[in-house]
Amino acid sequence: MKYHRVLVEAIVFALQQIFNENRQADKVIEQVLKSNKKWGSRDRAFIAENTYEIVRWWRLLKFVSNINCVRVEEEALFWQLFGSWRVLQGDKLPEWSEFSKLNPKEILARKEEAKEIRKVRESIPDWMDAIGEQELGNKWEAELHAMNHQANVVLRTNTLKINKLDLKKAFREIGVETETLPNVADALVLPKRANVFATELFKKGMFEVQDAGSQLIASFLDVKAGMRVIDACAGAGGKTLHLATLMENKGRIIAMDVEDYKLQELQRRAKRNGIGNVETKLIESKTIKRLRESADRLLLDVPCSGLGVLRRNPDAKWKLKSDFLEKIKQTQAEIIANYSKMLKHGGKMVYATCSILPSESEEQVQKFIAQNPEYQLIEEKRTSPANDGFDGFYMALIQRK
Repeated sequence: MKYHRVLVEAIVFALQQIFNENRQADKVIEQVLKSNKKWGSRDRAFIAENTYEIVRWWRLLKFVSNINCVRVEEEALFWQLFGSWRVLQGDKLPEWSEFSKLNPKEILARKEEAKEIRKVRESIPDWMDAIGEQELGNKWEAELHAMNHQANVVLRTNTLKINKLDLKKAFREIGVETETLPNVADALVLPKRANVFATELFKKGMFEVQDAGSQLIASFLDVKAGMRVIDACAGAGGKTLHLATLMENKGRIIAMDVEDYKLQELQRRAKRNGIGNVETKLIESKTIKRLRESADRLLLDVPCSGLGVLRRNPDAKWKLKSDFLEKIKQTQAEIIANYSKMLKHGGKMVYATCSILPSESEEQVQKFIAQNPEYQLIEEKRTSPANDGFDGFYMALIQRK
């Protein structure tokens, strides 16, 4: 493979921003790709894919590069890590001074050594590997391995504007192939990645990008047209918009969050999707009390560790800390205890996480039900990166008696 120095420089810069400036990988890559309008689609893909994969395999790459420092600060080391990554991909490196200290035979030999150490082989922090094994036992290894593979791009058809098969046909007409997914009603998968956001189909609100596991959550809530629904941790609103389509744009959805900028983004997305039954509300001190027993349906997609979506956010592996996990579990318990009061008697709610850990999911629901006997668990479901190929989501359907 022929390397263009300017592209490798962009990758090295991105890695420095992610690891030394503690910035989110997706935001950094977005900024880098906007910095040079002359780059074509192959150049942009090379930068994005190599950056994400180096982040994903960070610990393994440090091991094969024989870099032992906890924090990589020297720019030269970032070049070496890039070089080691490309050696593992079978490339012959160009004779650049930045790669002069790399020995491909040693790199490949150390890769063989790494195969005997799971946390190095699968490139994960010690504490995360320990917790995964503790909570999932012999299932952990398969889930961990699956989460080190790049996630598919999955679309959700906006059925207010178009049906799935017509959307599939419309994509084919512009040269983008898609595939359907069994058991996920409105989903289309891209077998080959494409910039779908640049299409007129996206600009006209015909679809949203949303993982298949995430798409199952709105359906699980059992909403019907005309209901009053609260999405209490709405964020930028992917599940809110799905709920609106399932309700045929009828009834009322109150989308709530503690971050106003996320709700503004939700409003823009709702407009593009042709959705008019969503009201956004910033969560303030008395918001929950004022909405007491007002919802027919309630979605609690609670903040979590994100350990089910590491395929999409590999930098989270290196930014999460074990003490954060304990704090977020306390937040989850407080949310389900307090926010559940917004549900009417006879109404249903879904508690959901994007974590594969039972301590954030099944165990939280069990504790809540034990402490609040007027609520009963109807059904719970999991999606598994290893078994389904979806992101790892948990969802529990709970009814208030």
